[in-house]
Amino acid sequence: MTVVDASAVLAMIFEEPGSAMVLAHCRGALFSAVNLDEILHKVARRGLDPAAIEEQLTKLQIIVVPFDAGQARVSAALHPRLHGTDTSFADRACLSLALATGGAVLTADTKWSALGLDLDIRLIR
Repeated sequence: MTVVDASAVLAMIFEEPGSAMVLAHCRGALFSAVNLDEILHKVARRGLDPAAIEEQLTKLQIIVVPFDAGQARVSAALHPRLHGTDTSFADRACLSLALATGGAVLTADTKWSALGLDLDIRLIR
């Protein structure tokens, strides 16, 4: 199972380096609803239609997972461990989804490989 981070999805949308790797792993991948908020905001700022982007994600069979109380507890537990690492709430939402499901994380965020978490972090570039 794969969990995709917003940075990976944005790389795919904007055809940045690493986008081919994201496309190869996105079918059936999990994506936090928190990260969906993040990318919809960013694509709108760049003048793209958020609804069209969300439709693309559906066609690619990316599964948007609601951020629930269980993930909130995992994210909250991560907060003190990640203090000083410049990780955002959206970052912790993605990481907590991966921890909760045992999935590998696909990201463009190179600093994640140094977080010391028991996760399979796969950098797209």
